[in-house]
Amino acid sequence: MAYVRKIEMDPDRIGSRHPTQVVCKVKLSEGFNTRMIQLDTYRSDHRKNPGKLSQTLQFDEFSARQLFDILRNHFRFS
Repeated sequence: MAYVRKIEMDPDRIGSRHPTQVVCKVKLSEGFNTRMIQLDTYRSDHRKNPGKLSQTLQFDEFSARQLFDILRNHFRFS
């Protein structure tokens, strides 16, 4: 579980797609004196206790903007 304060580009490329698939749920908040978005991933069906919360990432407006710009540019969203 982590609060993402900054996103930096890594020059390395992804070697392959991970075989494990998980569900990701999005939570929105306007508390903490700022808007936040939280991404929660849950254990895959092949793990012990499938469906249990596994990882959480929180983004404020600054880090969300960084991620948005990366997604927009990489996938050529208009």
